[in-house]
Formats: sequence, C-alpha cells, structure tokens
Amino acid sequence: MVLLAGVVRLLGAEPTAAPTSTDVRASVEAGYATTVPQCAGLDRMPIPASVMSLPTTGGRVEAVSVMTGRVSGETVKYCQVDADIFPVDPSAPPIKMRVDLPYDWNRKAMMFGGGGYNGTIPDLAQNVPFGPTDQPVPLARRYATFAGDSGHQQNPVAPPSLDGSFGVNDEALDNFAAGDALKKTRDASLFLIRHAYGTRPAEVYFSGGSTGGREALVVAQRWPTAFDGVISAFPAWNNLSEGLDLGYLAQVLSRPGAFPGPAKQTLLYDGVIAACDALDGVEDHVISNPDGCHFDPHVLRCQGGADTGPTCLSDPQIRAVVAMSSPFRWPYRIASGETAYPGFPFLSGADMRTPFLGFGTTAPADPMPVTSGYGLQYWEQWVKYFLTRDPHHNSLDVDPRHPGKWLDRISHLSTIQDRNDADLRPFANAGGKLILLHGAADELVSSRSTSDYYGRVRDLLGSRATRGFMRYYVVPGANHANFGTPTFAAGWDSLSALERWAENGHAPTNPIVADVLHNRTRPLCEYPDWPDYRSGDPDSASSFACVR
Repeated sequence: MVLLAGVVRLLGAEPTAAPTSTDVRASVEAGYATTVPQCAGLDRMPIPASVMSLPTTGGRVEAVSVMTGRVSGETVKYCQVDADIFPVDPSAPPIKMRVDLPYDWNRKAMMFGGGGYNGTIPDLAQNVPFGPTDQPVPLARRYATFAGDSGHQQNPVAPPSLDGSFGVNDEALDNFAAGDALKKTRDASLFLIRHAYGTRPAEVYFSGGSTGGREALVVAQRWPTAFDGVISAFPAWNNLSEGLDLGYLAQVLSRPGAFPGPAKQTLLYDGVIAACDALDGVEDHVISNPDGCHFDPHVLRCQGGADTGPTCLSDPQIRAVVAMSSPFRWPYRIASGETAYPGFPFLSGADMRTPFLGFGTTAPADPMPVTSGYGLQYWEQWVKYFLTRDPHHNSLDVDPRHPGKWLDRISHLSTIQDRNDADLRPFANAGGKLILLHGAADELVSSRSTSDYYGRVRDLLGSRATRGFMRYYVVPGANHANFGTPTFAAGWDSLSALERWAENGHAPTNPIVADVLHNRTRPLCEYPDWPDYRSGDPDSASSFACVR
C-alpha cells in the first residue's frame, strides 16, 4: 500500500514550464527518451482508437497527478495517470485504467491482473502473486505499472470482486470473460508510456493470480507477442467449467444436514493432517505430496451416520466432502471441449481454517448468504447475470448436471470463459517466458486443474520444448493468494527469476520458496516433483530433495 506524502493535481501549471502534449509528441518523433515522465503533457490527452488492436471508440486521460509515497520501504516519486477507454456499444461501461510512471524509470513495464469479477483497478504498488517480502515490488523497482478494471465498475455495496451484474451486456462480458479489456488496456497504456518517456519499454511483463492468473494465460494464448514474460498464479483458466462444479456443490451443500460447519471443517482438516503430514518425512502441518495422501473421511463417521455433534461427520456431510474432493463430470457436450472439473483437494491437506474461500460458515441458500464460500457466491452471480440474465433467478434451481433449456447458453459461454488453448508455441516462438504457480492447499481454485493445463501443454509440445519457455511449481501447504493465516505463506522472487530468463536466457535453477510467516524455506520443485525431507534442520530448504 502506498502512503501518500503529497499529491499535486496537474492543471497545466508547475513550478517550471511543463511541456504540452504537442511537445511530448515532438520529442517522441525526434527519438528523445527520458527516465523522467512528462506528466503535464498527458493531462486530458486523447487516446486514439487506432492505437488499440481491438474495437473501441478511443479513450481519454481523465486525471494526472504527481505522487510521492513509501513503496517497499523507500520513497518513490511517480506520475499517476487515470484514463477511460470508451466502448463501441454506448450502453456498455467504459474500461477504467491507471498507469503509474515512476521517476528514474527502469525502462520496463508491468501489467497486473485482477481478481474475482474484477470491477476495480488493482493496486499498482502491489507485489506479484506469492511475491517475496524482502524484495521491492515492481513500482519500487521503478517499473511503469498499469492495470484496468476489465471493463466495468463494481457496485460499491456488493462484496468486493463479487459483482457480476455487468454480465448482462455483451461487450462488458467479452471485455471481462474473453479478456478483450486486457489488450485494450495494454495498448492504451503503452501509448501513454511512450508519450511520457519518449520511448517504448524494453520489456513488458504481466502478473496475476486467480482471475488475474487466468488473464495471464489469456494474454499468452491470444496475443503471444504482447508480453515478454508472464507470471500466472492459481489461474482460473477453465472458468465456466469450475463454475459448473461450484454450482453442483452448492446444491449438494444445501441439502438438509449436508453442510459441515466450521467445527467439523476443523475436524476434517485435523484428520487429514494426522493421516498425511508425516508422509514427506517431517511433521510440520505441510503435506508436500498431496497425490500421495489418501484419507478416508468415513473414519470420522458418527455412530449410526446421524449428526451427533462436532466430534464426527454425519453421512450427508461425508457425501458432501467426498463430492467436493472428487472430479465433477457433466453428461453433455459444451463448445469449449471441457468435460469435467477435477475437484478440490480437501482430502489432500487443504487448510479449512480459511472457510470464506472454502466451505464458508453457513450452508448455501437463496439468496446466497455472504457467509457462504466465495465460490458459491461467485456461482450465484454467474447464474443471475451471465446465464439467465435475470437478477431474481434462484441459482440453486439451475442443475449443472441437467441444465435443460440453459444448455445452449452454457455452451456459448464456455467459448468465452474457458481459455484452454494449450498450444503456446506462438508465445514460445516469440521468446515469451511463463512461470506458473499454484498452492497445493488452494481452497478456491483447484491445483489439480492447473496441473491438468500444464499436462496438456507438455503433451502437445513435448517436455523439452515446454521446459524451454515454461516452469510450473506447486507450493506445498500454500493456499489461495496467502489468504488469512495459511499453513505456508509462500514468498518467492519470481519477478527476478523471470527477468533473468526473459532478458538473459537464464532459466530458474533450484529456486527456494520461503514461508514468510513461519521463518522456514522449502525447495520449489518443478511439477510433478515434490520436496522430501532427508536430514538436518526441517525449517531449511537444504534439508529436502525434490523427488517424484
């Protein structure tokens, strides 16, 4: 978070004469480059539609301010530029975007992805997902940083990132779900960066997690030359497919007596840890090899199968837990080609002490309680605004197994939301590098799903070609975005690793991930390898070896 020490609203006058937009254009045409942004020349600048490769009606800078703030413990001065990109459909909302232009620019740029249904501009002083706490964030490294709200503005009374009401408009839907807003924002931002500094960035990177991780894969798939490197963390790449599973689970958990409350979630978590924690050679509440963890929830069954209290699981609760951790398959074809979602690894050591993202604390209902799990609220918004476009529709009435009249709409939406093209050869051939990350204990986006995508890329391109541009790491014990107090709060300097790879050709070698809350480290093993304890200090990565 940036603590603003001072804000100067640029109204065309500064202590010294500021260059006009004409002056800035002239400096660009003359080939003049600077690391000091020419802020005033950007104020109210039009952004021509011609600089964006996808249809818009242009854009305009709405505000320019000089900011001075503390970022990663140091003082950073930068020019903040807010702009709108105007839609083709006059009834669609604009794309709101922001660019932070630091003084002493390093001649690089970083675009950040969003989260959930987006609707707000991400913090441009943030770190990359699972980023380290002992290294500066991109803005403090003097990156020009930029992002957009993906083409709609969140209702301020809705829970953060859980407002899907924009989905009733086709252009807004394409901007978010197909990722069109990403390219429009990227093109407009590079236009402003070029006019601010008189030159284009030498490198442009993208980083994001969850929806932002999905967006990272979107840009690599759709626009393979737009970014030099991409960090994709816990990506919801098969967005509609996961939604169908969440819809099924909402129905399962809403059945009488099926919902396991917080005490039973803790009971289940403790049972998984007791059964599988020591399989990697050390008891530390981290299950390093989730695929090797086999836990039968029936060992927690209440006598007779009826609910007799918080020390056991009833038969309906066991059926719900098994449903959540099992693959969900639908008996019909959808246009994206997806046939299943692999389920969530709750029986593989997921930390259920973060119930907001996982089960929630109350059963699903109509309307969906805000105390239900995040994914269940996401499903309700999707049904109301993407699928039926009826804000009064009961999301529990849509059966993902037998959608009836909604099948054609589901199939159409799958072509927009499931960004599942595994042929990343154009991105690799353009020199792009991709770092893919997922926490093994993710309770919102299944790590199994990311492993599935990685497997598709490797099967199509071959292992050698895949390793030439892509690395995939599963972080044991890490949950979704280090939410709450995770068992393993992952911190790795993936940005420096990406820079070395994209700019100097040095691929990541034996990386080490830190648990920033518990002062311990682990080797970051390339999937399907996992860290196995050998000897020595169990809090040191050097005591582990990557095995498969």
